[in-house]
Formats: sequence, structure tokens, C-alpha cells
Amino acid sequence: MARDIAPEEFRRTLGLFATGVTVVATAHDDVLHGMTANAFASVSLDPLLVLVCVDLQAGLHELLPRSRVFAATVLAADQEDEAAWFASPRRPAGRDQFDGVAWRPAPVTASPVLEGGLAFVDCHVTEIHAGGDHSIFLGEVVDLGLLRATDPLLFYAGQYRRLLPYG
Repeated sequence: MARDIAPEEFRRTLGLFATGVTVVATAHDDVLHGMTANAFASVSLDPLLVLVCVDLQAGLHELLPRSRVFAATVLAADQEDEAAWFASPRRPAGRDQFDGVAWRPAPVTASPVLEGGLAFVDCHVTEIHAGGDHSIFLGEVVDLGLLRATDPLLFYAGQYRRLLPYG
């Protein structure tokens, strides 16, 4: 029998699983939207698939089923400001949230890719699955690329972190 687990305990425990940080963004009918996501992962090599989990209340959740495209930028260690910006509920809606943020359109989907990231994947949404208070968007990778070689931005125990040399 499962015990009663509080959401705070779940978040604290799973927060001990260090993750990379991405900004997932889409473009649809001249509307741009991005959000910080660490619930992003590779799924399959054949076909090439990734997933991103999006809260039902997030602005991106409304746009992805309509645009059917997204790009995920893997953030570098020096992009904590961008991660915090795209996670903030106080940022403006639409194109204005990209003011002052260096970005370019992804090669295939034209979804925003943040300059200065480590890498990007450009995707077409192939499936959407219910996942509690989130939806799981599967994306077929239609293009990808390396942007620069440096350390990644990490998220661990509720904070952004950076790698330290081992040893």
C-alpha cells in the first residue's frame, strides 16, 4: 500500500536528481513563447525523439498543440539569468519576453534558439500525453546542432549549479 506523500516531500526528494537546464520555445502565427524546463530528455534513437513536460498552466502548454513545433536550447553555465528569466511568471507574454535576449530561428521550425547555449534540438511534436498536472510532449528531432563548448548549467536541490572539476 502506498503511503501518503506530500508534494513538498516529492519535490525535495526528486530535486536531488541533478538535471541540465533548457529553454524550450515555439513560434506560432508571429507569437513567440519560451519557458525554462529541466523535465527534458532523450527518448529514442529510431526515430529520434525527445520529450518535454509542460505544466498545464504554462503559456507554452497552450501554444504547443497549435504550433506543433519547438526548439530546446541546452543552457551553458553562464546562462543562469536566461534560465531565471524564462522561469519567471513576471516576464511579458509573447514576443516581448525575447527583448534583450539574443536568439535566432531554428533551421527547420523557426522556433527560437538562444544564442550562447551549448546545443539545440529542433522538433516537430508527434504525440501529446497526459501526465497529471503536466502534459508530455514528444518531439521528433528534425535538426540539431552544437553552439559552443563550455560547461552546462545544472539544477539541483532547487538551485542552479555549475560543475566543479573532479578530484
